[in-house]
Amino acid sequence: MRHRISFIRAEYERDVQLVHKWMQEEYVHPFWHLNIPFPAFEKHFYQAIHDPHQTLYLGTIDGTPMSYFEAYNVKGDVIESYYEPSPHDQGVHLLIGEPDYVGKGFAAPLLQAMTAFQFEQNKRTEKIVAEPDIRNEKMIHVFEKCGFERVKPVILPDKTGLLMFCDRERFERKYNHDAVQQAK
Repeated sequence: MRHRISFIRAEYERDVQLVHKWMQEEYVHPFWHLNIPFPAFEKHFYQAIHDPHQTLYLGTIDGTPMSYFEAYNVKGDVIESYYEPSPHDQGVHLLIGEPDYVGKGFAAPLLQAMTAFQFEQNKRTEKIVAEPDIRNEKMIHVFEKCGFERVKPVILPDKTGLLMFCDRERFERKYNHDAVQQAK
């Protein structure tokens, strides 16, 4: 069965409660550290949604919101100090929020579609970076499956991450441009 993947830009009023609920999930909070009281999360989400160097999205399957993405510009982010970024490098953070979708094979198609979407949104972007928690082997495997390569461990303020790169050329070669066309 084929499912329709789409992304909608997050909106504060509509999405703050849903994303907060997802942050409470046992499989999310060890890696996101945002299982905080709702008033504190409201403030965090408000700041995140108004941060000009990132855009927040809900990922949907057949129109049902079930995942959360942060697409960001590397310039201006803490990760820029861990490698020599190009001006148009982008980064991505993601989580599967809805329990019914966890472990069902949706993470890789969602990440593939978001990566294609990011490359499509900025034609000058040649690299997407990620820094999943180094303990999160499942997500590291998903990133690798989608064309990301391991670079090095990085000590970040909130975690030890694994810096990973996905180069446009390798990504497009891997997917023969299919993912880019689906993301349009």
